[in-house]
Amino acid sequence: MKKPVCIITGVGPGTGSALARRFSRGDYHVALIARSEKRIPKLQTELPDASAHICDVTSEAQVNETVAKITREFGAPTIAIHNAIGGTFGNFLEVDPAALETNFRVNTMGMLYLARAVAPAMINAQKGVIIATGNTSAYRGIDSYAAFAPSKAAQRILSESIARYCGPRGVHVSFLMIDAIINVPWARKMFHDKPDEFFADPVTIADEIWHIAHQPRSAWSFNYELRPYAERW
Repeated sequence: MKKPVCIITGVGPGTGSALARRFSRGDYHVALIARSEKRIPKLQTELPDASAHICDVTSEAQVNETVAKITREFGAPTIAIHNAIGGTFGNFLEVDPAALETNFRVNTMGMLYLARAVAPAMINAQKGVIIATGNTSAYRGIDSYAAFAPSKAAQRILSESIARYCGPRGVHVSFLMIDAIINVPWARKMFHDKPDEFFADPVTIADEIWHIAHQPRSAWSFNYELRPYAERW
């Protein structure tokens, strides 16, 4: 029998890779999606059952083609995690207005394209999971996040609309808000004076997403928050 399939977009060195390892360990075929060819071939070789797919999530055609290819070769995805992120920072007077459009295409339109590609088969099977990884920007507009926060807020609202449609049809949709700086090399370098517990561990985040993806139907969650114990909120 084929393994169930988990699609992960935005597979990089942090949360994306940790998710890939967690779902691989859980006996899934993991379909790794990234825009850059540099990110995923090595990870693919490290996992017992994974496939690497170069795909720009801002292109509906590329998303549809990639999901169709994965379905033909490995089966229809039962879990889809939109982890791809577009981020540009600065206040509304500083940022290039085009940056907001770019971030919106990655964060919001990418979520829409992925959900539209995987949901019909899930609805037909009356089971499946779609998860978006979000952050604090989805809930408040920090002044220096003028080109980023609106796209994440839109992603959250879109996810809720999808959840309200898909939930009664047997498909669990959830939005995970990560209120933290994630423990990746560039962040450690930037905040070199901070202790380990200042950062959110990608492995721990992946474990929580695994939990969300396997919640029983009697206890599904939509808004789900994670933050280090000392994070101010």
